[in-house]
Amino acid sequence: MSNQPGPLRVLIADDHAPTRHDVRRALDADGRFEVCAEVADAAEAVRAAVDTCPDVCLLDVRMPGSGVAAAWEIGARLPQAKIVMLTVSEEDADLFAALRAGADGYLLKTMNLRRLGEALEGVWHGEAAMPRALVARVLGQFHGREPRWRSLAGDGVTQRRLTSREWEVLELLAQGCSTAKIADRLVLSASAVRAHITAIVRKLEVADREGAIRLFRQRKGH
Repeated sequence: MSNQPGPLRVLIADDHAPTRHDVRRALDADGRFEVCAEVADAAEAVRAAVDTCPDVCLLDVRMPGSGVAAAWEIGARLPQAKIVMLTVSEEDADLFAALRAGADGYLLKTMNLRRLGEALEGVWHGEAAMPRALVARVLGQFHGREPRWRSLAGDGVTQRRLTSREWEVLELLAQGCSTAKIADRLVLSASAVRAHITAIVRKLEVADREGAIRLFRQRKGH
């Protein structure tokens, strides 16, 4: 990766047009980057990423369709691409969801955009891009205990863990979402969602999706 020829190609996905303009201007001024696509929602981000094969995808967490969902899908389809979230959100839920989705960086829109180039260059070379305060939260979350989102195992039910994607599908099922709604929220096909549900049912050793939902709610204390 360190011998990347030419400028790094960047996809910008944000529903706020002025933000897209400011980010593009900062990257154009830097000279090490070429903006290959600008889009306004998660579905467009996935399509543009597949079409243009960017080196770095810069995604807004809370754009329509969810930047986290776009990160999951782009990571699955383009594993070589680096994914960096650019957001106003400092909430733990957004931060950890992005990391579970495979984000290589989590930057705040309050940053000095003149430093954005250095951050993206660092990500391309294998570094993590994240404000120090958020790094401390990540360490606090994972020191000395297993992340809750990794497993529903316990009480002899099963020792097989769900993947992070399966966990997201199960959470949405428990919220009453249909297969079609889950597909829309996670930017997946309906058949992919059904495949995840089948895997969840098998791993949790229950009869059907309703059994998986009941087990999920018991473990969550609902």
